[in-house]
Parts: sequence; structure tokens; C-alpha cells
Amino acid sequence: MISIDRSLRTADLGDVRVANRAVVLRHVRLHAPCSRADVAAQTGLNKATVSSLVGELIEHGLLRETGLTENRVGRPATMLVLDGSRHVGLGLQIGADELVVVAADLAGAPLLTWRRAFAAGTAGPEETVRALAALTRRAVTRVTGAGRTVLGLTVGVPGPVDADGVVPAAPALGWRGVPLAADLRRALRDPGFPVGVDTDANLAVSAELRHGPYAGTADLVHLTGGLAVGAGLVSGGRLLRGGRGFAGEIGHLPVRADGPACHCGRRGCLPAVAGVDAVVRRLLPDAAADGPVTDYLPEIERIQALARAGDAAVRDGLTGIGRHLGHAVSVLVDLLDPEVVVVGGHLATLAPWLLPAARAEVAAGASRPPAAVRLEASTLGSAASALGGATAALATVEAGQLPAV
Repeated sequence: MISIDRSLRTADLGDVRVANRAVVLRHVRLHAPCSRADVAAQTGLNKATVSSLVGELIEHGLLRETGLTENRVGRPATMLVLDGSRHVGLGLQIGADELVVVAADLAGAPLLTWRRAFAAGTAGPEETVRALAALTRRAVTRVTGAGRTVLGLTVGVPGPVDADGVVPAAPALGWRGVPLAADLRRALRDPGFPVGVDTDANLAVSAELRHGPYAGTADLVHLTGGLAVGAGLVSGGRLLRGGRGFAGEIGHLPVRADGPACHCGRRGCLPAVAGVDAVVRRLLPDAAADGPVTDYLPEIERIQALARAGDAAVRDGLTGIGRHLGHAVSVLVDLLDPEVVVVGGHLATLAPWLLPAARAEVAAGASRPPAAVRLEASTLGSAASALGGATAALATVEAGQLPAV
């Protein structure tokens, strides 16, 4: 006698419906405005299923109708777009000299981007958590006051993060074994939405994949710029995390055998020659005359101005840094064969002087033809990781789970 577990069968059917919701949402995101008939024709779902799913998604504030269009064969059709009016995700980013928060809706539109000056490299974990919680509360108050619901929060950290939201080691911050997700959840007094933590590089490449000019690129790398330099890796359209979630820690790659000491204890690592602190110290020897630099933006702007004015020492220095950056990229090219590598943060700001030397180094150092990879500056600005965090906070909805009405 064969027994049938009907509870399992029900769960399976429910899982199929969740997956189908995700298919519909993705199609509308990529092809809006589109009709129910368009969704059915392009996804392979039958029209009755699409109609039922769309009704559900409209009821929960994830899709909305924009009216009729007659620019098509047959009867006019009601068009669908993502509804960004009710739900938002929050992303936080721990930068070299600031904290950033971004609130974005389901359609990817940033609703707010706030920055707070903060010396992350010298502040301890407790002070950082307090500052993150204060910034989060302000953002939550703003978006809920506008009638929106926060569905989640994701924090980007310049260092590896495990599956439980613990930062085992972030040398640039002086952190070791910090349970950031749990600490922030506690500081927010269990806010009623999920709190996650990921590496800033993973979140930045997720933002590139979704919002950047190379969106949809199947094999993509984003190199962060800041106190640390990390790599967010996308291969075959999927984020590469590694066995423990620590993939992309390119900052430990030595690029100069006789180079300066790195935060990790080694010498000549990529952050020690191309991190924002290293770049400022090398190109502006007077920057630390009055004490350690805690606000890097004015110094990077000074470097830009000197480079534009043709300062030989600054331009030569940037060329040398570009070569080291290119050496690191050539290793990534040989290992991962990406279509595009983008650099962010201060590396993007200084790209006009860094990337020519970096591209030449990639062409000379990588084993494949130079035309096989593009090395470009990110266009997402210094809040890329926070934008990726806001996008990640909406992941459960995009996977087909319905928020509360």
C-alpha cells in the first residue's frame, strides 16, 4: 500500500506558487510596462495562473496597473509595473570615514540617501552599532511617516561575514568576532523586520548587477574602494560566496613584495598600496601633519585637483598604484574570466589616472587576450554597497514571499 503525505503535497504546491510569483515579479521588473498576456506569453505560465498571481501581487502592493495601451494588435491591454509606493528596503554601509543609509523601493528607486561622518577605522564595534542604530531609526521614521513599510535592513561591512551575521575579522576596522547582526537587532530593540549583514563588496556587486550600466552581466566583479579592498564576484549570474561565505577577500593578495605593512599583518597587500588611506599617505605626505586623517573626501579631491593640474609626482604615484591594481585584476581575470570588472569608491573617483596603467597591466599579466575583459569605473557612486543592501533587504519579496497587507 502506498501512502500519500498530503501535507507535503500542499507545501510543494505552495512552493510552486511562490516560485511563480517570483517569475512574474522578475518579468515585470525587466519588461515593464507589460500586460498579463505579455507575462503569460514570455514566461510560459498559463493565463489563468498569471491573472491569479497578478491579482495577489496587486493586493499586496507589489504591482500596480498603469492604464490601457492601444499600441498593439487586438484589444487594448491593461499594463503592469512594479509598485514602489508601499514597501522599502534599507541598506547601511560602513565606509572609511562615514556611515551611509539608503532606502529603496521595489522598483529600485532610492527614496533617501543619508551620510553621517564617522571614523569607522578608530571607533569600536559598540560605538559603531550605536551610530548605525541611530541612523536606522531616523530612516525608519522618515519612510514610515511617508506611509511606507520597511521590509528589511542589510548592513555592508569591509570584511568577511558568516551566515549568522558575525564578522570574524575586519582588520581595517580592528574588529574580531563581532556579532554585528545580533548586536544591531538588540540595539534596535527587535525592529519587526529582518536585519542582515554582508560584505560591502557582495552588496556593491549586487547593486551593479541590478542598477549599474552592466546590469544583467553574467560574469561581473566589483572592487570596492575604502580602507579595505574587497571583490564582489558574480559568475554565471550568481553571487559567489565560497564555502564559508568568505570569497572575494582579494585584499589579502600581495601585489608588492617590499610594500608597506597592511592591517592584516602582512606586507604589500592590495589595501596597503591601493586602499584610500594608503593612497592619501603616498600622494599627500602632509595630510597627516595634524594627526590621523579621518575625513578622506577633501584629500581625494585634492589629489584629483593636483592630477588635473598635471602635478608630476601625483600623476606618477597614481600610475604606480594603477599598476598594482591591474596586477590584482589580472589574477581575478585568470581565475574567474569575468566579462567586466568595475572599481568603486575612491578607485572610481581617481579612475582617469588609475585605469590606463591598470588596463596595461591586465593586458600584460593576464593569460587571455586583453579584449576579453573590460575594466571600468563604477557609476553608482560611493553609496553602492548601501544601495545593494537595500536591494538585498527586499530579496524575500522578490523571491515570491508576500508581505503583510
